[in-house]
Amino acid sequence: MHRIYALFLILMVLGLSGCGGDEPAEPMADDAGESGSAATASMSDSAAAENAANEITGDFMRDIIIEISDDRYEGRGPGSRGDVMARKYLAGRIAELGLEPGASDGSWEQKFDLVGVSATQPDSWTFKGHDKSLTLKQWDQFIVSSGEQADRAEVKDAELVFVGYGIQAPEYDWDDFKGADLKGKILVIMNNDPDWDPELFGGETRLWYGRWDYKYLSAAKQGAVGAIIIHTNASAGYPFQVVQTSWTGEQFELPAGDEPRTKINAWVTEDSARKLVEMAGLDLDTLRESAYNRDFEPVPLGITTSIGMDVALSRVETANVLGLIPGSDPELKDEAVIYTAHHDHLGIGTPNEAGDKIYNGAMDNASGVAQVLAIAKAIEALPKAPRRSILVALVAAEEQGLLGSKWYATHPTFPPGKIAANLNYDGGNIWGHTHDVTFVGLGKSSIDNIVTMIAKEQGRVVKPDQFADRGYFYRSDQFSFAKIGVPAMYLDTGTDFVDRPPEWGKQQVDHYTDVNYHQPSDEYDPSWNFDGMVSDALLGYWTGLAIANADEMPTWNPGDEFEAARIKALREVAEN
Repeated sequence: MHRIYALFLILMVLGLSGCGGDEPAEPMADDAGESGSAATASMSDSAAAENAANEITGDFMRDIIIEISDDRYEGRGPGSRGDVMARKYLAGRIAELGLEPGASDGSWEQKFDLVGVSATQPDSWTFKGHDKSLTLKQWDQFIVSSGEQADRAEVKDAELVFVGYGIQAPEYDWDDFKGADLKGKILVIMNNDPDWDPELFGGETRLWYGRWDYKYLSAAKQGAVGAIIIHTNASAGYPFQVVQTSWTGEQFELPAGDEPRTKINAWVTEDSARKLVEMAGLDLDTLRESAYNRDFEPVPLGITTSIGMDVALSRVETANVLGLIPGSDPELKDEAVIYTAHHDHLGIGTPNEAGDKIYNGAMDNASGVAQVLAIAKAIEALPKAPRRSILVALVAAEEQGLLGSKWYATHPTFPPGKIAANLNYDGGNIWGHTHDVTFVGLGKSSIDNIVTMIAKEQGRVVKPDQFADRGYFYRSDQFSFAKIGVPAMYLDTGTDFVDRPPEWGKQQVDHYTDVNYHQPSDEYDPSWNFDGMVSDALLGYWTGLAIANADEMPTWNPGDEFEAARIKALREVAEN
């Protein structure tokens, strides 16, 4: 460990500076009242932290990945036999590490119910208008699911209306609906959000406004009976095969409340959308270009459709697996740093060409689980726990819409105003050492300073989301924590690999996305190189320690979209 790194640990491990402070506070005597040099004690704790870091190994992570991505776990679909097996295994591993049960009832599991929705999709879908008709083929041209938790989803003679991005964002003076009466309509919606101006939305960085879940919710709020998202590889960030495998079979949701819902939610290929628009005598590219402006207004297409599906409903139970390392500081132990990784995947689904129907989820996300457990192993090995508590939250049903982290965020074991930060792992570096690391969320909070300092001592450069157009901040579990005000980050694979050509790393990531993402082929391979995964886990270990031991909790940067939620959470803590 470099001397600069050791100095950093002297400051952070003993909490001698806040996350954003420039100067360390005056050294204080330790808990036993000894009068020795604070610097000497710091060196001792720094050495202990370095020794504990040695617990993070590739072999430890490999064993976990091989285990829970094995066919015996049947892809860890929510509420399935494999889900139960995985939760039992993970709780056992956490217990072996020495953590305490972290659920409010004193158990390892924060259980919650899900509603399984299995729609029998029609083989074809016909649209009529302007004395023409068009029939699309299920799987190849469209995927449709029920938007309601009911025995049947049905729409009759509903008109299609093109609504551009389908976004209402007052903070950007943007409203695609312009007060149009869209009740009973099916909205045809572009994926993504406006991306051509860095001052408008996030520029090339996709925000929640560009995500499919926002689109469907937005349509429901307008009173629409359905929503069709136009798929393109560029706007989705993945090929249509991901839609095919992710939106077929049993879909899971939290039990419905009184929120507005569409009756049907669908995706169509770009070519199919083009043919639909041509029926109306219009051009898809021209329509999309018109939607690039604030003055865009919805365009009725004069095309109607009917569709009906029988829906089988089930109710299953799943759980977030929670392990706790109580903090050592009497005043700060009721605050927490939360490490998350989702333990679920897609379960058993449509077979691939080889006949494999188990979606093992080795990279996504057995690798994230393994990294978080390795970090927990290292923290538990410290001779003294960090000042703040550490909560390991292996959350459920992420693949169904971040449902496990959403459940935790609405039923937290620590008040949101006392959660110092969330560090999330979703996927892992299986290709080796990198000169860089991707920090999804860079530029949003004071966590930036800590990660940058530690990565520098690793000899690495911190880069923002290197695939910003895919909107990763809003499509993994850190988003659930950010929405309740918790400063959050997601550490992801770098792309600048040691001793590799410049474009090699991006090629590996793109190949995984195009070939293995949400496919049965996401399986462990003995060729995986764990060196980079170890480095990324170490970065999360040191970052979490720094936050857990600092005098002050991290903050969102002024003006960040989640700053108001943080202020509200802190105010609620102060009032209670």
